[in-house]
Amino acid sequence: MRIVDLLDAKSIRIGASPATKAEAIEELIGLHEAAGNLADVDAYREAILAREAQGTTAIGEGMAIPHAKTDAVAHPALAAMTVPAGVDYDAPDGKPSTLLFMIAAPADGDVHLEVLSRLMTMLMDLDFRAKLIEAATPEAFLATIDAKERDKFGEPEPARAEGDAEEAEDQAAPAAVANDLPTVVAVTACPTGIAHTYMAAEALQQQADKMGVRIKVETNGSGGAKNVLTPEEIAVCEGVIVAADKRVEMARFDGKPTLITKVADGINKPEELIDRVLEGDLPVYHHEGGHTQAAAGDAEEGESAGRKVYKQLMDGVSHMLPFVVAGGIFIALAFLIDGLAGVPQDSSFGTGTPVSAWLKAMGNLAFNFMVPVLAAYIAASIADRPGLLVGFVGGTMATLGCNFVVPAGTGAAAATLAGLTGSIMYPVPSGFLGGLLAGFAGGYLMRGVERACDKLPHSIEGIKQILIYPLAGLLAIAVVMCAVGPIMGWINTAMTNGLNWLAQNNFGVVLGLLLAMMMATDMGGPINKAAYVFGTAMLVTAQTADAATQATCYQIMACVMIGGMVPPIAIALSTTFHKNRWTAQEVKNGPVNYIMGLSFITEGAIPYAAADPLHVIPACMVGSAVSGALCWMFGCTLMAPHGGIFVFPVVGNWPFYLVALAVGALVGMAMLSLLKKKQPVEA
Repeated sequence: MRIVDLLDAKSIRIGASPATKAEAIEELIGLHEAAGNLADVDAYREAILAREAQGTTAIGEGMAIPHAKTDAVAHPALAAMTVPAGVDYDAPDGKPSTLLFMIAAPADGDVHLEVLSRLMTMLMDLDFRAKLIEAATPEAFLATIDAKERDKFGEPEPARAEGDAEEAEDQAAPAAVANDLPTVVAVTACPTGIAHTYMAAEALQQQADKMGVRIKVETNGSGGAKNVLTPEEIAVCEGVIVAADKRVEMARFDGKPTLITKVADGINKPEELIDRVLEGDLPVYHHEGGHTQAAAGDAEEGESAGRKVYKQLMDGVSHMLPFVVAGGIFIALAFLIDGLAGVPQDSSFGTGTPVSAWLKAMGNLAFNFMVPVLAAYIAASIADRPGLLVGFVGGTMATLGCNFVVPAGTGAAAATLAGLTGSIMYPVPSGFLGGLLAGFAGGYLMRGVERACDKLPHSIEGIKQILIYPLAGLLAIAVVMCAVGPIMGWINTAMTNGLNWLAQNNFGVVLGLLLAMMMATDMGGPINKAAYVFGTAMLVTAQTADAATQATCYQIMACVMIGGMVPPIAIALSTTFHKNRWTAQEVKNGPVNYIMGLSFITEGAIPYAAADPLHVIPACMVGSAVSGALCWMFGCTLMAPHGGIFVFPVVGNWPFYLVALAVGALVGMAMLSLLKKKQPVEA
């Protein structure tokens, strides 16, 4: 397979003129659609936008390579576009992008990835890029690529028998290692492993050739690691460059001078990176944790402590959410069944029938794992695999309220607890807050244990992972949670009492307004996630709270979900009734946001917000704030953490919930029409 097999004239546009990055993306998706490359256009668009949300795919020097690997792709393909006037694609060098390729890669199969890596390496040639931009027709564009590929990689080789190929490879590989050991070794990797991975590798290789430096670059692409570094090559090299935006195998570099940076630096700063290795201006890497270490994710130069903490928290939250969503919906269904059966709404509500009792039991089981899973994966994101033990145990201790006097927490014998009622040592579960403490404290405690164990003799290296780390980690987290856990429990209780006070003194409407507005602020980003995690934490609190606290917790979740539903619906309404505020492509895609909004998928608004953030985001925030305030005023409640319109049967006072949603969406639509300027009429 060659590059021209993935690209045809239908998927090439010469002399395009998109005004924004969002328009450029839509035009490229349209080219893929016109060429029949996509099985599901909307799903592919979501995958492309999700990749852009991780960081711009603009390379700099006038290039952008948006890409996605998804089941929405019918077959591997490329779309290309030249933009003579350039388009602002958030390039790292600030320059407009004039040459754009969009990669559509299917989720299964990796044959095409080698072909795509060829394209990435070819694009590092300035003359080749200039010829592509100067091409007058799609056919000339294709011919330029074909000629360059034949020149650089030669004609396709005839198929060789498998045994002959293996024999030739076996004969060639040892000679390369024995006679040409590298001075510098490097690893490149990007989240999808399609474009940036290979471009960074080629940039480093080209720069090393110019400098007369021997280098070997391992690529951690979508098809797995290629050109893998050997222990001998790592041992003799002067230093290691890890240009990666995802986890790579780092233990092998223990004791070597290592530069850890972004994959974009491998593309844009290859000379600087190689110079730093040759000058000896690198810290010695000491591996901490299990098999992998986040490269640019956790050790990126210049990354703030707050950013690291946020990423560690999100690692825990992403693993926790399935337990919350599934468990919450099971519990909500139990309440729904009892409500339909006329079961009295007392302490036994939700268990009044055999079916509801079973559903609630299963939901509670899932909920019980929420805090331990949160803590475990926060700790694992800090200390890798050894962090799982301390996180799970610490999170479980948080849910039980363990302390030194009652180490078993709320599961202790009734006689023991009876003697402590009213005592300062009465076990008080610390819940979500305690789980956060257990995760972060456990992770950093385990890293401390690992560093302390570095001084032990190498003869006991084999028992560190299976004996020393678990024992020391368990002791450390048990002491911390028994000592500090009760304090977190009191804080948790105070926060619950504070929420009840707000609700009882007519300040709850302000809380509902703020939470709903946060959901619309960055639509899936940190602020949105903070509001959502707070809402789901309240659902857990409600399971063991009194009736008044339960109502407050369920009102909070209702405000959170309605705040996330408003932005896509408001945009859909605006594209329906005020078409002159949007581009033709935005109007065409607008109706999809009705479905996404009603399904509580706030991210449906992202393409519109990205194209015009200064007008779209404030309008959505106002609409969501109105809905949140009304939701609280109407006393609407929600016992499920997700689902949108599909969980409306378990929404308390659902007719008024619909009213609040409709009013907020209409206000958002009005604000959009007021803030956005009319679009020029297309010729």
